[in-house]
Amino acid sequence: MQVRYPNITEGVFRSRPNRFIAHVDIRGQDTVCHVKNTGRCRELLLPGVPVWLTESDNPARRTRYDLVAVEKQTPFGPLLINMDSQAPNRVFREWAVDGHFRPDLTLLRPETVWGSSRFDFYWEAPDRRGFVEVKGVTLETDGVASFPDAPTERGVKHLQELIRARQAGYEAAVCFIVQMSPMRFVTPNDATHPAFGAALRQARDAGVEILAVECAVEPGILKACRPLSVML
Repeated sequence: MQVRYPNITEGVFRSRPNRFIAHVDIRGQDTVCHVKNTGRCRELLLPGVPVWLTESDNPARRTRYDLVAVEKQTPFGPLLINMDSQAPNRVFREWAVDGHFRPDLTLLRPETVWGSSRFDFYWEAPDRRGFVEVKGVTLETDGVASFPDAPTERGVKHLQELIRARQAGYEAAVCFIVQMSPMRFVTPNDATHPAFGAALRQARDAGVEILAVECAVEPGILKACRPLSVML
């Protein structure tokens, strides 16, 4: 139930000229790195914060390093946050395969199209089938995790499609993978995108299951550790 990153290196974040790359000071040298999260992450990537990078051994790559984690200063002390947007699906897959989602799974298929959406997972179990949409959470305020960190019309659309799938006889779930710990609970970020919070509550009322899994974070590891409450 974990993602491991090889060849971890610490650096200091300097700037992010676009959503794909960042300038990071690594051992005194300005280095262009790939950012494994195309979201805004404005509250995380501040000049001078410590970051962690995984070094690639692929000589054909344009960038040698991927930025995967950042340290955020909070009133409770430093908080290490994994910000790899590809990691939550990998964590959920292992968590589900290990029996924590549906203990009798016979099929777990990623990237499955239904209706006008591509859901992260389609699953089957004896006499049951359904879809899951996974959301990675990196936004924290006073020990509370929230999603999204920026308006996401795509996220609203996914929730609406999960409702339609539920109405069509499928089981449906959204799972928030919280990429930091410890958190008190997860909640929709109504201040940033009230439409997402409204759609999430509508989904709950329509029978869509709302799940959250908190992950323990080390510079080179993201590991599912416990279910987390979702406050709507």
